[in-house]
Amino acid sequence: MSIVVTGATGHLGRLIVEALLRNGTPASDIVAAGRSVEKLDDLAAQGVRVAQIEYTDAATLAAAFEDADTVMLVSGSEVGQRFAQHSSVIDAAKAAGVSRIVYTSAPAATTSALILAPEHKATEEYLQASGVPFTVLRNGWYNENYIQTAQQAVASGTLASSVGDGRVASAARADYADAAAVVLVGEGHDGRTYELSGDYAWTHGELAEAISEVTGTPVTYAALSPEDYTAALESAGLDEGTIGFIVGLDANIRDGLLAVTTGELASLIGRPTTPIRETLAATL
Repeated sequence: MSIVVTGATGHLGRLIVEALLRNGTPASDIVAAGRSVEKLDDLAAQGVRVAQIEYTDAATLAAAFEDADTVMLVSGSEVGQRFAQHSSVIDAAKAAGVSRIVYTSAPAATTSALILAPEHKATEEYLQASGVPFTVLRNGWYNENYIQTAQQAVASGTLASSVGDGRVASAARADYADAAAVVLVGEGHDGRTYELSGDYAWTHGELAEAISEVTGTPVTYAALSPEDYTAALESAGLDEGTIGFIVGLDANIRDGLLAVTTGELASLIGRPTTPIRETLAATL
């Protein structure tokens, strides 16, 4: 069995490779593929095969997917370019005759108003139309998404946002990686779509409390209106596009689009998901 993990030089892809190794998949059965293969030297030293790929370079994909059984398609990080990248990977995997594609999507991608959903919706539809057996992992938010926010809050004493009392059911990135590893080597996952999220959906008020407890620095949550938050971000020097994205995502959270706790992530990994407080304690 040969498993190609794309995006292996990124945070999630790397963790998926490590989870496969930890769970007993032979290193020789894993291909870690990414843009900067020098970042994979330590994995290569363990016997993992490495491959340099670009999501839109068919030749690099064809070489990486040769003799592959399964392709782990970790979604691209470049908003606005994802569908072109993902469809290129799917085409290459189909041409190589892979037996399955596992794809990391977004929560309720085909029906959600989430600002990030459209590219994932298009990818899921393209994947289904490809005829290649697939599994979709609709990953919720990562705890790690809030590390920089927490650091800024510690420096200023204030955690500001326009999410109101909206909740976020986040989990550690490693939790999602462990789930991917389970699906990659397990049976009965073909054709399945998993809605993955943390066990508990927290508010930003609770996040401020957790930051305060972990760091010993008092942090207060400031619930701003979208207009006031936009003005604050403008004063901080952010560009219009970035501000629109941040405030739009806050609106999604305020509307409860990231608050769903399905229990499917914990079920796949066989343990509770990692609370955001634990991630903060390990990183701040």
